[in-house]
Amino acid sequence: MTPRTLLALGAAALAVTAGSLGAGPSQLGGVPTAAAADFPGDGTPSATPSVDVSTAKLRRVDAVELDAESLVFRSGDKTVADVSMRDSRSTVDLLNRLLGTPARTQTAIGSGGACFPSGTTYTWGGALRVAAMTTPAEAGNAVEIRVLKDAVRSRSGDPVALSGPDGVQVGDDIEDELRAAPRSDKVSFGSGDSRAWQLLLEPGWATTDDDAHTGDDTAASDDADDDTAGSNGVSALTNGTVVSVLGSPMPVHTQRSC
Repeated sequence: MTPRTLLALGAAALAVTAGSLGAGPSQLGGVPTAAAADFPGDGTPSATPSVDVSTAKLRRVDAVELDAESLVFRSGDKTVADVSMRDSRSTVDLLNRLLGTPARTQTAIGSGGACFPSGTTYTWGGALRVAAMTTPAEAGNAVEIRVLKDAVRSRSGDPVALSGPDGVQVGDDIEDELRAAPRSDKVSFGSGDSRAWQLLLEPGWATTDDDAHTGDDTAASDDADDDTAGSNGVSALTNGTVVSVLGSPMPVHTQRSC
């Protein structure tokens, strides 16, 4: 593994932690308020999902887009479903129906990384990971989503493209976007040839502090962070300038500890 790959993987782990930011004390440490969610063996939530999409429409889905606060299922230019990340049951149900049975992991508080809440993590094809929390974070999200590849196979074996806003995918070189982005929307890890980045692609959720980062580019350097405030939403993590992970929620310029 190259140093840049290790940095990107480390940044991915950090982003999983950061995505939980805003959760209450019972989620970030101490005694859990509830046991991990109880789902059947096929990975489908036990309660009826709030988003109803017919099997015929779902079969036509050829792309899934991760936005700041929702997961969008598309068929060509048509939107089949736009599922809020506040709705963990619909998110998991639609992905299960589209992509098949996921690998599942039950997590207790902290077992998924520092500050990680309890819940159930679902992974489809090593490409799309959804962590469904037992208790939603204060920002409002009931799931944390990570895109690890540019495509995944559906139940029928057809490819389903995975992307973030504006079609950004894992494997894309976003050097131009990094260069054009304000310093308030990006943060670097490492230096020189071993540099990796996190770039906010689309804002969402709530800021992490009332005194959020002002976006004043003259007051910050590429490598400097504001440890108390930041912006949240869907972000890209890079290995060099190539996207390695897409995720939401994933704050930038924010506190990194419980």
